[in-house]
Amino acid sequence: MTEPDIDREQGETLTAPPRARRWRRRGAIACLVMVGCLAAVVGLGVWQLRASLPHLDGRHPLPGLAAEVIVDRDGLGVPTVRAQSRVDAARALGYVHAQDRFFQMDLLRRRSAGELSALVGGAAVGLDRETRLHRFRFRAERAVDQLPEPYRELLVAYAAGANAGLAALSAAPPEYLAIQATPEPWQPADSLLAVYAMFLDLQNESGGHESARGLIHDLLPADQVAFLLPAGSPLDAPLDGPAFEATALPAPTTVNVRRQRADQDHQVRAVEHAASYWDQLRDAHAPREVVFGSNNWAVAGSKTAGGGALLAGDMHLRLGVPSIWYRAALVWPGEDGERRVVGVTLPGAPCVVAGSTGRIAWTFTNSEGDWLDLVVLETDPANSERYRTPTGWQDFVHHPETIKVAGGEDVTLDVAETIWGPVIDRDHAGRLRAVRWTAHEADGANLNLIRFEEAQSIDDALAIVDTIGVPQQNLLCVDVDGRVAWTILGRIPKRVGFDGSTPVSWADGTASWDGWVSADERPTVVDPTSGRLWSANARVVPVSGHAVIGDDGQDVGGRQGQIRDALLEIDNATPADMLAIQLDDRAMFLERWRALLLETLTPEVVAANPQRAEARQLVEAWGGKASVESAGYRIVREWRYEVANVAFESLVAELREADPRFDYLRDFRRFETPLWMLVTEQPTDLLPERFESWSEVLVSALDSTLETLAHVGPLSRRTWGEWNVSRVQHPLGAAIPFLSQWLDMPAQSLPGDANMPRVQLPWAGASQRMVVSPGREDEGFFHMPGGQSGHPLSPHYGDGHQAWAKGEPTPFLPGKAIHSLTLTPVGMHDGEAQ
Repeated sequence: MTEPDIDREQGETLTAPPRARRWRRRGAIACLVMVGCLAAVVGLGVWQLRASLPHLDGRHPLPGLAAEVIVDRDGLGVPTVRAQSRVDAARALGYVHAQDRFFQMDLLRRRSAGELSALVGGAAVGLDRETRLHRFRFRAERAVDQLPEPYRELLVAYAAGANAGLAALSAAPPEYLAIQATPEPWQPADSLLAVYAMFLDLQNESGGHESARGLIHDLLPADQVAFLLPAGSPLDAPLDGPAFEATALPAPTTVNVRRQRADQDHQVRAVEHAASYWDQLRDAHAPREVVFGSNNWAVAGSKTAGGGALLAGDMHLRLGVPSIWYRAALVWPGEDGERRVVGVTLPGAPCVVAGSTGRIAWTFTNSEGDWLDLVVLETDPANSERYRTPTGWQDFVHHPETIKVAGGEDVTLDVAETIWGPVIDRDHAGRLRAVRWTAHEADGANLNLIRFEEAQSIDDALAIVDTIGVPQQNLLCVDVDGRVAWTILGRIPKRVGFDGSTPVSWADGTASWDGWVSADERPTVVDPTSGRLWSANARVVPVSGHAVIGDDGQDVGGRQGQIRDALLEIDNATPADMLAIQLDDRAMFLERWRALLLETLTPEVVAANPQRAEARQLVEAWGGKASVESAGYRIVREWRYEVANVAFESLVAELREADPRFDYLRDFRRFETPLWMLVTEQPTDLLPERFESWSEVLVSALDSTLETLAHVGPLSRRTWGEWNVSRVQHPLGAAIPFLSQWLDMPAQSLPGDANMPRVQLPWAGASQRMVVSPGREDEGFFHMPGGQSGHPLSPHYGDGHQAWAKGEPTPFLPGKAIHSLTLTPVGMHDGEAQ
């Protein structure tokens, strides 16, 4: 038999049946067509992506401008907006915000309005339902109507600029291409919705902390309440006055968990509840800490090397791409000379949030004060639609809210309002509760922060703090004369008849809010003799001032104390000294826990388990820092939390049974104080029933920790850096994993932790770092994760990230202009933007 001839071009035998050859050729042609179509789709997608890049150079019309505005961008994409009026600066800022960050702006307004489902579908319905209870869309529109005309003009100009910037793009921002959605125009009220989004981020809108305190007060004896809810901590580092002494242990006659009959099913349920909560927040075996806070401090000019006051601040938030902040410099002429403000803006709002004007500089930390109250409602037994008020029975006012759902059916929600605020939930006893919150007030969100731009001194700044409608913050302010000041930014409710720490009824009028705390009553510290001020989400003032601020989950104070001690050791402070404190990852807070663990690991304990011997070696060599290579640090940290879980399980079991939402370790960051008393004083009457001694508790917790860590490999490789890997993600990268490699920042093992100045967890940390001296801004520096642009094809999408991750100083001021865009009033345009 002869071999068949081969058609070398087609790769098929000439003796193949004609029909087969035709089908193969057709298949090849079809494949070529499909490849061509795919290439066309990819090409179209790339074109659309590039078409949505922001304009950086050339001239472009911006309707509504009174005069040309120049937008210069430096090598990191930071804009300097030069306008002839503050209104024109706001219009131009809206333009650049929208071109760089419109999708982020959209998410902010939808988050607080409860309108995420209309964009992303049914996955967000639960969150929207919770948020709609606050009716922030209505409140924002009402607030805009009540703004003074100059501020309303700014919001209108900003919104118009944002819409013009969005329309000027040749294609919608890339996120809308990915989810097949069309961006909706920006409205003036949306800027206040962006402010309300920060209320939701920084305060507990459900009153969870107060609810948990109320549960403890309702169910436990007084001395056990005092033990579990200390008013302060020996670790406190207030600006004035001493730290609090630890509360005494409960009397054995009041609580004795050794005498209580064991309810093993109850205990198991409680432990499982705690574990499931943490598992929802992070990977299995992760450290159990959630910290959103910030650091800031100030050094008076008399204590610095250069003679000017230094201000340092790093605001800790959930990290994402793009960063929550957008750097900018705004320049316009004032009545007595040029106005210039440099710092971070919130995309969606027309003002600088934290920064410097050359005369003053300011920054914030979250105060963790008590800015809302849960009101227990007394409903009419004969008519559930009525509740009692000081003036008699009132009917609930019902507001139907419709939640639009992309790709799904609308969801209708009935919001019941009282004279104090919306009905929020039922407590453990089944009683309805409403929430009274400063954010709900008629001007709870406003633009008065913009008045800092005109302040000439800290006295000017302090004079306006009680008019500013933002989440209440620890404000640190310094001025060009070297002075320093701390106070609470925002209005403080004046409570009458109660302290606000637990839910109570307001029905008979004995408990209420009676306006706002006056300037004379507001806690303030100006020019202290030490020349230094600091705050880090813990108690800042003595007992008298603390009662005015209240406590909605303040920190235990270890981080704040470490900052204070470092500051007091520096006599002639420099910006480099301030950066060193911001990057301080020394494990001072856990040092005593390390000592306790080594004390627990006696020769007899070590001999009983070889794994304990390895653990001891690693802990002895831990290095004293939350460094990426330290396995000893991770062991100590995990062990402390395991001890806490066990130590409190019997003390709080009744509370978990009464309300499954209760989680002591989550709700009370000061649990360190009673925990340390338990493990050092070791009261037998408070010993968890399943153990015979506190030593057994400590060893058992260690074994559990080591078993968990070693489950995935050798103990020596379970370093802190193995777990503390940054997850700085774009929302679409988190939702659509295959996009992550293009949208997210690189995953990196980073030093730092929650109870030290360098706060760093995988999903949270310093959203920015800055050090600045008014009038000496060229000596300052700035860090921010990610980059200026929200567009993944922009060179400024992540070009600032490595400096932030490595702690390398970059200038506070924008650098030399690399790009220049001229925005022109309509009628002056003579070219196309590039």
